[in-house]
Order: sequence, then structure tokens, then C-alpha cells
Amino acid sequence: MNKTSLQFINARSTLFLQIFRFGIVGVCAAIIHFSMVILLVQNYFIAPMIANVFGFFIAFQLSYWGHRKWTFKDTESLHSIALSKLLLVQMLNLGLNELLFYIFLELHLPYPVSLIIVLTILPAFTFTISKLWIFKSV
Repeated sequence: MNKTSLQFINARSTLFLQIFRFGIVGVCAAIIHFSMVILLVQNYFIAPMIANVFGFFIAFQLSYWGHRKWTFKDTESLHSIALSKLLLVQMLNLGLNELLFYIFLELHLPYPVSLIIVLTILPAFTFTISKLWIFKSV
């Protein structure tokens, strides 16, 4: 095998590993997000749309640190730059999350079902932006 072929194989395996790790961190963050919403709605009678915001920000912590320290650990992005970029993307993500959640609730879907749908739609957007901009290798 020549050097170019080895570099291509290494790049593909790195991408696969990043997608795998992103999935694990994302599933954990989604479980925390979902659990917080259910807890706040069921136990504290907070409206689902408001509980969704709280769940989102709590899950954001796991998401950021999990991706920074594990998924994209080989990047050289500075913490302050990566955090501010991810916060910007996550604010956009929160807006999309709330919009989709609202639409599904208006369609009279139960809020847990609506939230599961929303939490499965947005990760592809987040991975792409994280890979290409937030934690981009220098």
C-alpha cells in the first residue's frame, strides 16, 4: 500500500470513530434531555415547551464536554473558541428544537413522542457543523 492509500484508510477510520463516539455522546445527552423534560413536566408541572429548554441546556453540558474531550479529542481547537462556536450552533439548534417541538405538539402528538422525534432529527445537523467548524482540525 502506498502512503496515499494509508492516509485515506486512516481518515475513514477516524471519521467512523468520530461518528460512533458522537452517537454515544448524543444518545446520552438525548436521554438526559428527555428524562429532564419528563421529570419537570410530571413532577413539577412545568409546561413541556419550558421544560424542553431546561432539558436542552442540561444536556448541552454533557454534549459539549463529551464531544470536546472524546469525540473530537484530536482537534486543536481552543476551549474558548470551541465553546463559543458550539454555543452559537446550539442556540440555533435550540430554536429548531423548540420550533419542531411546537409543531408536533400542535399536531396533538403526546409530548414524549414529539420530543423523541425532535431528538432524532437534529443530530445530523449538529455532527456536520461540529466536524466542519466547531472542532475542525487546524
